[in-house]
Amino acid sequence: MKYYIIAGEASGDLHGAELMKALLKCDSEASFRIWGGEKMAAVGGQLVKDYRQTAVMGFVEVLRKAGTVRRNLDFCKSDIEAWKPDVVILIDYPGFNLRIAEFAHGKGFKVFYYIAPKVWATRERRVRKLRKYVDRLFVIFPFEPEYFRKHGIEAFYGGNPLAEMIAAEDETADDATDFYERNGLLRKPYVALLPGSRKMEVSHTMPVFHKVEKMMAAAMPDCQLVIAAADSIDDSVYDSYLEGSSIKVVRGQTHSVLRHAAAAVVDSGTASLEAALLKVPQVVVYHMNPLSFFMVRILLRTNYVSLANIILDKPVFDELLQENFTPRKVYTRIERLLTDEACRSAMLQDYDALAGLLEGEGSCERTAREMVSALKASFAE
Repeated sequence: MKYYIIAGEASGDLHGAELMKALLKCDSEASFRIWGGEKMAAVGGQLVKDYRQTAVMGFVEVLRKAGTVRRNLDFCKSDIEAWKPDVVILIDYPGFNLRIAEFAHGKGFKVFYYIAPKVWATRERRVRKLRKYVDRLFVIFPFEPEYFRKHGIEAFYGGNPLAEMIAAEDETADDATDFYERNGLLRKPYVALLPGSRKMEVSHTMPVFHKVEKMMAAAMPDCQLVIAAADSIDDSVYDSYLEGSSIKVVRGQTHSVLRHAAAAVVDSGTASLEAALLKVPQVVVYHMNPLSFFMVRILLRTNYVSLANIILDKPVFDELLQENFTPRKVYTRIERLLTDEACRSAMLQDYDALAGLLEGEGSCERTAREMVSALKASFAE
């Protein structure tokens, strides 16, 4: 069968690649046309657009790039019509993908949505579009089936693909000595920094991280800082903020950087869940355009912004957002994560509870098998 898959950011590229591998196991004749990145392209199929050319986040940022978004939408629509897939699979990225869902549904294509928009957190009105334009919804958090059922949508939960991926990596992970030597790190503990996967996010986080480094150099000289570089960000972007800095940048090894870290400072998003599953004590930070953040605060329906905190419905770790994201507050949280054993122990216990809820093993294959089964059933009707 022919699968047209659209992912709009780094995490979507990661999950899209794993889903494609699972689909190939369930459908040996599967062919793919994709909007994604290097990870999806490596599995196979034709890469139509790289997500780094299309990713936009935030109310103000979307308005600024409205022309580009519209051109990408028009191109995507015409490309779907020309290729005539058996199904369009949308991965997260709702601002773009819900519009594609409406178009594809209207043209008679099957529409599957994998990794549902977080309508339980904000913009709940999008539920109506999911109900109207999506044939099957595939979710990755344990509380989502009940939520969507209340809104008249039956959602399939096959487990969490990130939990599956990290559990599999645990079996072949390198040891700390190899990691330090391979990346030229000093043999002393480090704090992992994850500044975000978009240039806008990096522009907000890196200046703060640079100031945190100066505080740590004075008070904690036996600890270093290591950036886990995002695939979507060029080295030159990090370099522009690191003049005179000793912060080390490690590329293409995000999970290893987290796995061997003493603690982490994570720009809110999927990376925060990765850190939790890798058992790294963390603090989450985020800053965006003030107007965009004002709108988010109005619309937000959850008590937290980080997935681990949302899933467990408790403050497993601190979230320093907007005006609270300051060098002093980040430094204070790092110090506590490194020195307060009771804090670390409580956080790690919560991480164990989180992992138990996510049912990672075999999740991608369960989801792919359900997708293929649903498609075959629809063609037999």
